Amino acid sequence: MTQTKPALTDFKAIIFDCYGTLADWETGIYTGLKPLLARFPSSSTWTRKEALLAFTEIEKNLQAKDPSVLYRDLLAQAHAVLANGLRDNSSGPISPPLDSKSASNLESAAFGDSIKDWPIFPDTCAALRVLEQHYKLVILSNVDHASFAHTHVHLAGAAESEAAAYMRPADANPYWRPGARSPFSLILTAQDTGVYKPDPRGMRAALAAVEAELGVAQDQVLVVAQSLYHDIEPSSALGVRSVWIDRQAAVMGLETAAEAPKWLKRFETLGEMAEAVQAETK
Repeated sequence: MTQTKPALTDFKAIIFDCYGTLADWETGIYTGLKPLLARFPSSSTWTRKEALLAFTEIEKNLQAKDPSVLYRDLLAQAHAVLANGLRDNSSGPISPPLDSKSASNLESAAFGDSIKDWPIFPDTCAALRVLEQHYKLVILSNVDHASFAHTHVHLAGAAESEAAAYMRPADANPYWRPGARSPFSLILTAQDTGVYKPDPRGMRAALAAVEAELGVAQDQVLVVAQSLYHDIEPSSALGVRSVWIDRQAAVMGLETAAEAPKWLKRFETLGEMAEAVQAETK
């Protein structure tokens, strides 16, 4: 007997990945890397895909090495590792050259701070407003509190001048439940869980928090993400249903194990998913 797949509206909570799913981290990262890549002959001709894949390999290695490093600092480290590798393997002139090591460090630090400038996908905010009418929305992201606050402002449809209201309070409980205009009922970052995805401890912590804080059991939780590597595959391994937001321009997070992870539904944008949810409720 064939088992019927559940409908999207059978679930009560969504655990979202943020960067790659809601925010266009690939554009943000590539834009931030361009000055560095242009400096070296070997990388000046890299395609967007080549640059992003080179960067993500460095990032993954650093995350596995020390998950306690805050994400903005880890980004700065990854930028520095890439810069050093390009410099060591460069046989031609560097243009323009950096004046000193301190200037190079400042450039890497600025890259780490660029998260606040990463754009939100154009379909995201409207889709979140639809989905929050049907689900408790939760963030599980490989980011730090301060960096996410700026993204949170944009996801909530607020002005940058209101950023202070979205900064995590110093006395907040381990899994901060924001209010006000935020579409999210719960926010968890790598700074909270102590691990970077795809470490399954992050998802286990999120599921436990969703049940404890929101009263939603695992079988009523849906993971919605773009990255097969960071989110869909680990969720599948834990028996959690997922929706793959298969953003067509994406190149990062598509590497998987030999057997492709299972997902309940696939959409090319979050807007498409929101439309599907609305269609189920008519």
